Formats: sequence, structure tokens, C-alpha cells
Amino acid sequence: MSNAYPSSGGMAMILQKAYGAGAIAAAAAVLMAFSMVINQSLVARTFGTYALRPFDLERDSALVPALAVALIGFAYVVNKAGNRFVGLFSIAIAAIKIGGIALFGIAALWTVGFAFKPAVGGREAVPLTGFTASIALSILAFKGFTTITNSGAEIVDPHRNVGRTIMISIAICVVIYLLVAFAVGASLSLDEIVAAKDYALAEAAAPAFGPTGFYFTIALALVATASGLLASVFAVSRMLAMLTEMKMIPYSHFGMSGPIRAHTLVYTVVLASFLAVFFDLSRIASLGAFFYLIMDILIHWGVFRSLRRDIGARGWVLITAIILDVCVLGAFGAIKLQSDPLIVIIAAVAIAAVFGFQRIYLGRWADMRANGHAVNMPGKS
Repeated sequence: MSNAYPSSGGMAMILQKAYGAGAIAAAAAVLMAFSMVINQSLVARTFGTYALRPFDLERDSALVPALAVALIGFAYVVNKAGNRFVGLFSIAIAAIKIGGIALFGIAALWTVGFAFKPAVGGREAVPLTGFTASIALSILAFKGFTTITNSGAEIVDPHRNVGRTIMISIAICVVIYLLVAFAVGASLSLDEIVAAKDYALAEAAAPAFGPTGFYFTIALALVATASGLLASVFAVSRMLAMLTEMKMIPYSHFGMSGPIRAHTLVYTVVLASFLAVFFDLSRIASLGAFFYLIMDILIHWGVFRSLRRDIGARGWVLITAIILDVCVLGAFGAIKLQSDPLIVIIAAVAIAAVFGFQRIYLGRWADMRANGHAVNMPGKS
């Protein structure tokens, strides 16, 4: 899909092609944007937590949201500098991040004799439902490829290179994530990993590298979170700009000058800052997972129903993806109903509200004129 329809809107363009400029496409794209902004706030607070680790300050310190907002502000300044600067800066910081984390993973495994097995205390059986539910949050770790999808218009020869770039990025992530997982799992017990939470990587560095390695890992974590946030802000602001230009979402410049992209960039960083200051990390991550999975199911179904013949997509692959998404969403929802039912209610109400609002705003669920199907006209759906 990204190869066939490269654009700065990415997922929004795919949804528009699949469902037309109606409430389904708009609402799913808004859920996508919300999930990415939620992830931005999560990454920004993680940055603040890591930055305070050398000073032995608590993770609930007021400095954590302050540092999170500062990082979001830095991402805004870099994005304002223009596409070329964002690209060069992102390449440099990504090279540092990938090389450093890979070095850490290999060295940590070397210290335990490349023993690909969990540390003491890590042999407890994990329930299948819990394992499946954890995949919902793990999906957010691979969500960065949507940044490439949302940058299709900026890529050279996008009809060929967008798909290649996505596959290369996913392959790199798989290797890096496995290295980190094995390094942390071989160094820390399951209880220690749970206790460490978002700074488990830093804790794992202590027995592997000593004090120097601990600070080195902190530096890498800061670089990794900063680069991820920078790319996500770039992608979301452009997707919102495309939705605005297609008149699929409400828009106001609030007295600001400049192009629509400049305005959506401001909206993105303001919302991410608000979430980073006022919301709990684990709860907003769960909300983002619900939003993303619903959007993902709608994209796969839309492509299967309307576009698979046009782009040569395999139907069984799309159906398999939908089934897997539904299984993960069901397991994740079941776990959250037991541990935090309020967040499930909030997610359901928020999703219904987004779809309901877009239906009222656009006056139709779908408009398939672009794909040669029957038109669902405003007020007659």
C-alpha cells in the first residue's frame, strides 16, 4: 500500500483509498494519530526518567514531566528547521543509537558467556493469555515503521523504496530488540526486570559493564528516546496536515500564521506535552495499544475489501493479520479488565466518541467514489 500510494499522510491516505473520505477513514486516522501522540508522551517521560537516574531521583519527581516537555519542545524546534535538517539529524542520531545499543547487547551477552537463557528466578510459567496480551504493548515498539509510511512524499523513488525501507527498518528493530532482550534477560531475574520497569536496560548495564557502562547505557537511552520522539512528531504533524487538507477533520489556525503543517506541528507537541505532564505512563501506553489495534484492523479490512486486487495483495495475509490483531486485542482487553477496568472503559468511550464525532462532522461513514464503488452520500447513510 505504501509503495502504491506514497504520501506525507501515510496511513491517512491508505484509509482514504480504502474507505473514501468518510467517518471510518477519518476516525481510524485520528486513532492512529492519538496512539502516536500517546507514544510520544510515553517516550518523553521515559527520557526524563533515564535522565534522572544518575542523580538517584525518584521516577515520580516533578522533574520527569519537566524534562519530558523540554524534549518535546526540542523536537518541535528541530522539526521547524525543515525536512532536510530533520533528515540529516535523524540519520546521525539513529546511527549512534543503533551502533551503541548493538555494542551493549553483544558485550552484555559476552559477559554471561553468550548464555541465551534467563537469569536465576526467570523460569516461572507465563500464562498464554498474559503473553498474548503483552504483544499488544510490544506492537508499539514496532510502530515506528508508520513514520516511514507517513513520510512517503519525502523519500526518493517512493513507489519502490518505501516498502524496502519499511522492511529494512523492521529487520534492524528485530535484531536490536532481541539483543537487548537477551542481554537484559541474562543479567536480571524476572522480578528485577519488573522492579526496574522503564530503566531495566540501565540496571542490566551495571553487572555487565560496571559504573561506566551504566552511564553509557543512560546516554544511549537518552539518544534513543530523543530520536524516536523526533521522528514521531514529524510523522504525526504531516498526517494531521493531510487530513486537514482533505477536510476530514476540524481545523482552526487559532491566529497562527504559516502553512497548515506548522499549525499541526504545534497541535501535536502541545497534546503530547499535556499527556506527558498529567497521565500515568502505563495507563496511557495501554490506551495507545487499544487505539492502534483498532486502526490496524480497519486498515487490513479496508485493503482486503476494496484494494487488494488493485495492489496485488494476498487475501490470506490480510485475513491472518486481522485474526492476529483480534486475538491480541481480545487477550489484552481481558487482562486489562481484570487489572485496570477503568482504562478499558475509557478506551471504549474514547473510540466511540471519535467515530461518533467524525460521523456527525462528515455526515457519512464512507465515500467510495475514489475506488469506483457505490457512493454513500452525506445524510443518506
